Order: sequence, then structure tokens, then C-alpha cells
Amino acid sequence: WLKALALKMRSLLRGSKQFFPRHFNRRSFFGGLMGGESSIIPKEKALPDNPTELPVPERHYVFGTPMKGPWPEVFQVCVFANGCFWGSEKGIWRLPGGGIFTTAVGYAAGYTANPTYEQVCSGRTGHTEAVQVVFDPAKISLVDILRWFWQSHDPTQYMAQGNDRGTQYRSGLYYFNEEQKQLFEASKAAYEQALKEAGRGSGQITTQIAPASDYPQVFYYAESYHQQYLAKPGARPYCSAQPLEVQLPPFEKWAPPDLQEKYAPKLDEGFWEVHAPKVHCVIRSPNEPIVWPDAKKLF
Repeated sequence: WLKALALKMRSLLRGSKQFFPRHFNRRSFFGGLMGGESSIIPKEKALPDNPTELPVPERHYVFGTPMKGPWPEVFQVCVFANGCFWGSEKGIWRLPGGGIFTTAVGYAAGYTANPTYEQVCSGRTGHTEAVQVVFDPAKISLVDILRWFWQSHDPTQYMAQGNDRGTQYRSGLYYFNEEQKQLFEASKAAYEQALKEAGRGSGQITTQIAPASDYPQVFYYAESYHQQYLAKPGARPYCSAQPLEVQLPPFEKWAPPDLQEKYAPKLDEGFWEVHAPKVHCVIRSPNEPIVWPDAKKLF
């Protein structure tokens, strides 16, 4: 019953932001039970594997597309983490142009197989809350997704994002091939310099960039109730992301020359002038993807 009470109180606290100061850690209120660790647990101390996968819906709540593969060969996959996955997922599924095929929230870059939400919140599995994006690169570029990733949170907060503290809220990018690695690292360097010049953030970017192959399975699906959470009736409008409102520098200034043609952005600067992430932008936005006429002209 103590566990049930803790979960209930956490839910109530999520919906009661106005009663707490900006830096109050609501989601880690119950200390060790709810997480808050400042370093990733060693593999040998992680919780043991769970034998079965968590069930998820067959179809995406907003798109009606499959939640699990196999995916068409022309599609690509990106896995990232930038704080509470509720808002992270919604921001990505709203990108325009029809290129986002499906999204899912889950737990990435940890040690325990098939972790539960409560286990991840304890900090004893090594995972971070993450989003898996399946997209059509002919309609939206990985670079567009990457730009939203950087600009929709504060990547200098280490094991935290806004009110949420603990290793399960660390910023992360997990690459599946050498080209993703190059783009992740080059964009990180460019955005770090942009933040420095703007005097924003808390110092160096602390985003974890690691190969998906470092893990037996880099991404595990979260529970059904977390999937597309902010689109569902009765959802609490919670998002602790802290966008710094600094633009990622132009692609051609930081991208490796041999990748510039293949990964050229589909979204023009006009889109970012209007729709660049701001604090609480996802919870104030409709569930449907953004309609952006200029993006359509590029396809």
C-alpha cells in the first residue's frame, strides 16, 4: 500500500505545479523510491532482468500507425532522451510534412531488460526516459528531428530537466550507424558554442551520446498508459522541459561536408521562427501535427 500511496501522491503532485516552487522535485518527492540519483548505477548493481515485455497498444493513439515493427526498409529510427518523455514525444509527433510515421516512449540506455516505470524511477536500472521515432527521410530529415531535440530542452542540466531530477531524466542520443554519430556529435559542438555565445545554459552540454550497440537492447517500450499520454482525455498537462530559446546554427556551418546533401533539412528557417520550442509549448498545443505550407513545397 505504501507503493500505491507513493504513486498516487506523485500523480497528484504532477497536476499541482502551482503549489510548488520552480525547482521543487515533484517526481522524485519520495527520495530513493522515486529516484533522484546523480550518477548512473553500475551494471553489476542494477536490478535483475524482467522476463516479459510490457504490453503496448497495436496502434499509435494519434496517427493510427503501428507501434512496433518491422518497419518499411526506407524508414529510419532515432532514439533520444531529453527529460520527461510525455512532452518529448508530443513535440516530435507534431513535426509537419507527414514524415513522422510513429513515435513511442520507453526506457533507453540501461541494463535491466523490460524495466517498469517504477523500477526506472528508482534509478536502479540505468535507463533514461526516451522516445523512439520512426520516420520517412524523404519527408523529414534526421537533422530536423535533431534540431527539435536540442532546442526543446536544456542539455546542460546533467541528470535533470527542470523539476525532474535523477539519472532517468538525463539527456541522450543513441546512434545506430556512423552517420548518425557524426551528426549527433557535430550538432552538439555547434549547439554548445551557440549556447555559450548566447550566455544560456549551465555550462557545457552534458548529453550522453552513445552507440545503440553498447546495449543488448537500447530501447524498451514503456507501459501503455505512457504512450502518447498528452493526447489522451484526462491527461495532466505536465512538461518540465526547459528550452533555452537558442537556435541551432545553420546546418551547412556544422554538418560534415559529405553528409550535407543526404541530410539537408526539410524544414526551413521560417518554420523555426514561428514554431521553435518554448517552455510549455507542447502542453499548450493541439495534438495534431503542425501544418506548415512551406515544408510541403520541399517534398
